[in-house]
Amino acid sequence: MTISRTENGVYSIAPTPFTPDGSVDYTSIDRMVDFYTQAGVTGLTVLGVLGEAPKLTQEESVEIASRIITRADFPVIVGVSAPGFAAMKSLSGAVMDAGAAGVMIAPLRTLRTDDQITNYYRNASQAVGTDTPFVIQDFPLTFSVEMSVSVIARIANENANAVMLKHEDWPGLEKISALRALEEDGAMPRLSILCGNGGSFLDFETERGADGAMTGYCFPDTLVELVGLAGKGERDAAHDLFDAHLPLLRYEQQPGVGLAVRKYVFQRRGVLDYDAQRAPAGKLTDTARQEVDYLLDRLARRDSRAANLPK
Repeated sequence: MTISRTENGVYSIAPTPFTPDGSVDYTSIDRMVDFYTQAGVTGLTVLGVLGEAPKLTQEESVEIASRIITRADFPVIVGVSAPGFAAMKSLSGAVMDAGAAGVMIAPLRTLRTDDQITNYYRNASQAVGTDTPFVIQDFPLTFSVEMSVSVIARIANENANAVMLKHEDWPGLEKISALRALEEDGAMPRLSILCGNGGSFLDFETERGADGAMTGYCFPDTLVELVGLAGKGERDAAHDLFDAHLPLLRYEQQPGVGLAVRKYVFQRRGVLDYDAQRAPAGKLTDTARQEVDYLLDRLARRDSRAANLPK
């Protein structure tokens, strides 16, 4: 069960649950996978930026990924980004052996020119193995690496195992249209395009040709419904649902606080036992928690999924 260029739907970015002392919370991991199953997601992406991957040891990364893969009945993509190709190769081999559906690779922050970016992905493709499908992570707001449409096309043309783009450029709607135009003209192979940024532009991204979402908003069931409505051409219903969630979605997208919000809401939804992050990490202030509670109360008037959440 490996990913291909035709993937669509919602691949949720999963957080890594921790206990207050920083230990991995495997009980919550099991409950979290069950929650995503009930939410109807197409798949999961684990050990990404918001999975706190840099704070994990190699052994923990493999154990967490393996635990999730074993429990899930859907494809699991594993982030294997690393400063060097040796670590990337080791982690990729271990998680693919455990049953991962593919891996996700972010660019090094030092990459600046088009040739540096394409050379990096060519080497990364070799490191993970050309039979291992991988996701190109295009997130300039975090990685400070600007991938033009032509660079993404080069990566797709040069690496048969580059099958998906995690699109998080901002603004990025025109980028989706340009990529689909190149595909239509035969200038590049098709890539599955799944969008991030918490779903901030998902209402229009699907209309521009995106295949769905790969993000970690605290209501993944909403993203599943939204992508489904868009796929059926129910434009107004999709936008109405998006509009109802936009205030909370926007709040969760704040740099530096988004993961804390997400884990707090997941705790309130009964997914996680704790909203803890592994150090170093920020915490929600009492005021911020009250603001999130207020947004949930307002959302509950329009979406019952936010109603009656214990505090």
